[in-house]
Amino acid sequence: MLTLVVALGLFGTALAAVALHRADEDRAARALSQQTMIVAQTVAAEIRRYSTSLSDLAAAVGAQSRLESAEFTAIVAAVDRQRLPGASGVAVVVPARTEQIPAVQRFWRDRGDDGLTLRPVPTPSGEHLFVVLHRSLDGGDSLRGRDVTVIAPATEALRLSQQTRQVTISTTYRLMKDAGLPTAQQQLSFLLAAPVYSTSPAASDIGEFRGWLALTLRGEDFLSQAISVVARDAVGVTLFDTGARTPLPVASWRPRAPLRDDPAPRDVAVPVPQRTWRLVVRPTDRLMPGADMHLDLAAWVIGTVLTTLLAGLTGTVLTSRNRALRRVDEATTALRHDIERREAVEQQLRQREAELVGFAGIVAHDLRSPLARITGFADFLREEAAARLDPVHRDFLERLYGGAQRMQVLIDDLLDYATAENRTLNTTMVDLKALADEVAHERQGAQPGDTLIVVDPLPSVPGDATLLRQVLDNLIGNAVKYTAEGHQPYVRISSRPEGDAVRIDVADRGIGVPEEQRDAVFTAFARAAGSEAYPGTGLGLAIVHRIVERHGGRTGVDDNPGGGSRFWFTLPLAARPTEATAAAPAGWAMAGQ
Repeated sequence: MLTLVVALGLFGTALAAVALHRADEDRAARALSQQTMIVAQTVAAEIRRYSTSLSDLAAAVGAQSRLESAEFTAIVAAVDRQRLPGASGVAVVVPARTEQIPAVQRFWRDRGDDGLTLRPVPTPSGEHLFVVLHRSLDGGDSLRGRDVTVIAPATEALRLSQQTRQVTISTTYRLMKDAGLPTAQQQLSFLLAAPVYSTSPAASDIGEFRGWLALTLRGEDFLSQAISVVARDAVGVTLFDTGARTPLPVASWRPRAPLRDDPAPRDVAVPVPQRTWRLVVRPTDRLMPGADMHLDLAAWVIGTVLTTLLAGLTGTVLTSRNRALRRVDEATTALRHDIERREAVEQQLRQREAELVGFAGIVAHDLRSPLARITGFADFLREEAAARLDPVHRDFLERLYGGAQRMQVLIDDLLDYATAENRTLNTTMVDLKALADEVAHERQGAQPGDTLIVVDPLPSVPGDATLLRQVLDNLIGNAVKYTAEGHQPYVRISSRPEGDAVRIDVADRGIGVPEEQRDAVFTAFARAAGSEAYPGTGLGLAIVHRIVERHGGRTGVDDNPGGGSRFWFTLPLAARPTEATAAAPAGWAMAGQ
């Protein structure tokens, strides 16, 4: 009987350990598949956003009956590396045969590009593709006058976009402007090309092909900005260009957590304009929270202990066998229930995480891009057509522009609030005095002579400079904004030690915060009594709270002697170990390098 009990106990323990091990493997595989889907959808959505932006710009360019240098600058003014991370430049390219080069050069010089000099390269066919208008987005040299015919991937993409009348992405290559960089710093890049056709009623031939509008992207910068929020430390991602002769990694996202080979990496295709990319997604040790608990080993230990107890009880009191077996059944049932509860909690956490990522994606991709176009065209009308409108129409135009600006503020606040908790901290030593002086200068510049901001000596602390600047900007901005009409805004920023941390105070002479509402003002969409007449979204202080909490600090608000409020927050003086330290003249076209 004793031998049978021991054998059954060990056998049951082995089955439980194997089942738990397989369950962990299945959950890890499902988590990796879900993360792969999110990453692939994010990359595809980003490329669609870039493609849509380029199409809109091409349509705006095609609507010009006479495109001049100043008009091109105005059209692409809204394009920068903040809206299109990784973008290096946008430009206009024109096709020309060798005998047409003098006429093309004279044509574009007459349109404001005075210093343009076309520099052809020998080609067997005598056909050339010249950059005639160019705006650099990364501070590099202008490529005006360069002949891009020698760049086979760019030429192929431009020709294909003309044939299909659609946005096309090229195979990867190294940018001409990066030729002077060390090889290790030269990223593999690609080009987005959109054909431009005349759409202006003043054009001699509506629908006539005029050229291309092209945008160049550096692969490493694009990938890291596109997926850093959704990938974090859970997975590593490698981007491959399937159209290259020898498929090589174009860019990689390397998390701080170690990569692992179990579960097996996922290989997924991502559709891009007229081409397909591949993403290889590998898991890390942080893919599954609690994956290092080794439940199978714990099951072996627990099972062995239970088996030993059962054997002892069986050897001493055979009559208690039934009771001992019931206890084993109860313990096994409890363990199973505990595993089920844990899986349910993990599923809820993953669902909340997916909802947050989806929310941020909706704001960033579905709202910001069309709103930017509305604001841009409204601003263009204010500058170019306001003098030709009657007062009523100008008033309508100003209302449209003001509403778009307020909506942009709300979208930016929502996005900052959604990402403040998950964004990777780039920890360095931050000079709070310099940050506060910079913010104070900007706020005083907005209301010269009317605002008094005093910045006392402040220490340097470890933290993310961008996020800490947002904290100071929100608090100082609130202090200036919530000052009663007719009173001069007065703000004083000071500090004092508090144990192994420093406390920063932002005191004002504003409308104040009722005592019963001081604990609630740092929650999302909460606004104190008396603030209804002032513009705001109710997210500024919630963003402050999230950022300070991520730095290991606290926030609060007290009365300010003499009237107003004293908002304060604390920051550790030492970095936390879990944070990182860190054609002929009648036609023209566009291309970017």
